Amino acid sequence: MAFGTQDETDDVMNEINMTPLVDVMLVLLIIFIITVPVMKHSVNVDLPQATNQPQDAKPETIRLSVDAQGAYFWNENRIDDKDLPRLLQVEATRTPQPDLHIRGDKAVRYERVAQLMAAVQQSGLRKIGFITEPKVN
Repeated sequence: MAFGTQDETDDVMNEINMTPLVDVMLVLLIIFIITVPVMKHSVNVDLPQATNQPQDAKPETIRLSVDAQGAYFWNENRIDDKDLPRLLQVEATRTPQPDLHIRGDKAVRYERVAQLMAAVQQSGLRKIGFITEPKVN
């Protein structure tokens, strides 16, 4: 059953739908209302002048290595396992704390690296990084 005749469906709609245009204009208006106050500095403040020396105190970097046999090296100097917590504790109390770079041989047992990381965590050092070599294709 047809709701209209053939003549009614052939008429071309001559009106433009204005709703999307109005929506876009309202969005643009809201964006401009929000951004204009941010771009304009309305409060003029006369700031005081001060001179200071920039501090270039860069923290020391400690290289802690584990070789293939599981031995620890502190900046390329071999250390005993019993000395490691004491050395880490001393470095953790320094200000600023040094960066600790851990280098583990790929053949070393994971247990040795895990023990090292546990000792570092217990000492309180916060700046820890792992050093790797880029993969060669």
